[in-house]
Amino acid sequence: MRLAKYLAQAGVASRRAAEEIIAEGRVKVNGLVELKPQVSVTDDDIITVNGKRIEPQEEKLYFLLNKPPGYLSTVRDTHKRQTVLDLLKDQQSRLFPVGRLDSDTSGVLLLTNDGKLAYRLTHPRYGIKKIYRAGIKGIPGKKALDRLKNGVEVDGNRCVPDAVKVLKTDQEKMCSQLQITLTEGRKRQVKKMLAAINHPVYELERINFAGLTAVSLPRGSFRPLSEKEVEHLYRLAKL
Repeated sequence: MRLAKYLAQAGVASRRAAEEIIAEGRVKVNGLVELKPQVSVTDDDIITVNGKRIEPQEEKLYFLLNKPPGYLSTVRDTHKRQTVLDLLKDQQSRLFPVGRLDSDTSGVLLLTNDGKLAYRLTHPRYGIKKIYRAGIKGIPGKKALDRLKNGVEVDGNRCVPDAVKVLKTDQEKMCSQLQITLTEGRKRQVKKMLAAINHPVYELERINFAGLTAVSLPRGSFRPLSEKEVEHLYRLAKL
């Protein structure tokens, strides 16, 4: 494993900050100052930062799942219903979903064992964008759309989307598709917002989370995030 990545997984600093710490000559590997962040190290090496030894940590894992309907976004269910972890059976490490999607909602869901990153990606303070494609009953007019764009009350809170776009309408079937962008993350927020303008949701998919999509990833499949994608998430989370 690269030295900078090792320090990041040990919680010393973000990958980029770890590279700066190494360049400053504050890191030693087996007693010698190491200035190259890309040098390979293992848990058998003695690594210190400012003279303090860094202990090996659990490897941080990051996956993107294209969640199908019918699975709960939780680690376990007392009623023995299927959870998203049932789709990652080959993964033996402790993982948990970053936020939640309703059982009948599909789309992009991240899973990790990085608690600090997961917390920031789901906290409203960090303004992480989530984009949904909603199939709704009826064809909303300008008045309904303006009401939605200006904000509607959900469970006593005023919810204002970042963006609303009509993707298509079907006069024959009397239904529509909207694209809604949010930085909030209240429970069942999209469904409740659309119900408030009298256009209930019959199908909901999250097509983007923090800039990540499930394009080319079959429903029910997952993949590990690339190193660049993880670094992107760390930048968004200001870590």
